[in-house]
Amino acid sequence: MSENQDINRGFWSRVFHLYYDGFRSMTVGKTLWLIIGIKLFIFFFVLKFLLFPDFLSTKCDTDQEKAEYVRQQLTGNQEPVDADHADD
Repeated sequence: MSENQDINRGFWSRVFHLYYDGFRSMTVGKTLWLIIGIKLFIFFFVLKFLLFPDFLSTKCDTDQEKAEYVRQQLTGNQEPVDADHADD
């Protein structure tokens, strides 16, 4: 590619081609990036289901009950607040 064509390309196009050409010429780096990708997949998708079960679904049935349960846990209130009689 001539220098004149390189100047005419946009910034993001040059950044893309910089990384594209760099990854294309890698040998060991491709394997390392594959390992990194597999580890990230395991961290974010597999471990999420093992370590963070859907706890609220076991405690509550509806979204309103879930919201009330979370509010009670955060504020320490054990009695639900009735919005109609909050000023009494």
